[in-house]
Amino acid sequence: MNENHLQPLRGAFKVAQCARENGNHPFGAVLVDPKGEILLRAENTVVTSRDITAHAEVNLIRQATAKYDREFLKNCTIYTSTEPCPMCAGAIFWSNIRRVVFGLSEESLYEFAGKDSDEVHILPCREVFAKGKKVIEVVGPLLEDEAREVHLGFWE
Repeated sequence: MNENHLQPLRGAFKVAQCARENGNHPFGAVLVDPKGEILLRAENTVVTSRDITAHAEVNLIRQATAKYDREFLKNCTIYTSTEPCPMCAGAIFWSNIRRVVFGLSEESLYEFAGKDSDEVHILPCREVFAKGKKVIEVVGPLLEDEAREVHLGFWE
């Protein structure tokens, strides 16, 4: 495991905890520049904003594309507490960010969060990215036990 991924990934976990504390689903994302500096943070705000598209990654992409051009974003990395869903993977693709690092896998999340729900859309982000013509590197799952902690007790 690349040690450079640990701090920003744990930063995404902290943002996910903030989302939970703010009454939202526990997901977080951070954007890191090529030098490893955290540029932006965003949490899930689906509940409090009453916007079903307000996932952490989409919120981050909205901030990032307003602030940075596509050429700059090409060299950035998005760190997400949980594997991006298909909608978020699409937003990442269109933003031109070329690396995704995530903690908890979609499969692991749905083992406890979606067992009895029809709100499950199983499509790994790697498969979404594979359908595009640009290469987007995906690293993960990493630190899954730590990533899972913010979800404990939330989905019951």
